Amino acid sequence: MRINLSDSEWKLMGRLWEAPPKTITELTAAMRAETGWTKNTVITMLSRLEAKGAVRHEEGPRAKRYYPVVERKDAARVETENFLDKVYGGSLGMMMSAMVDSRQLTAEDIAELSAILEKAGGEAK
Repeated sequence: MRINLSDSEWKLMGRLWEAPPKTITELTAAMRAETGWTKNTVITMLSRLEAKGAVRHEEGPRAKRYYPVVERKDAARVETENFLDKVYGGSLGMMMSAMVDSRQLTAEDIAELSAILEKAGGEAK
């Protein structure tokens, strides 16, 4: 399932992924300090996310309870693919080359990448 999330939707989904389910009141309280969002803003965001198929709700005894439908790792994969397509024409190699050229990779980053490549069946050199 390919769901594109806006920056604001990522923030709200982050709260849902932390510990679902959450009510509108709980989400509003959790988001207020970070975003300043009102209850109406949270309702609007949840409506958009439901329309996209990213969240669902169940009727609770006192309030609707919202659950994420999309897993964080799946949303992150789609976001990463979109970023690579937009910025690097889909080339992971170009992105890594840019990171190496700008000296933004730490020794820990390189070790982590080597482990990922080994896991994928490649051989890091």
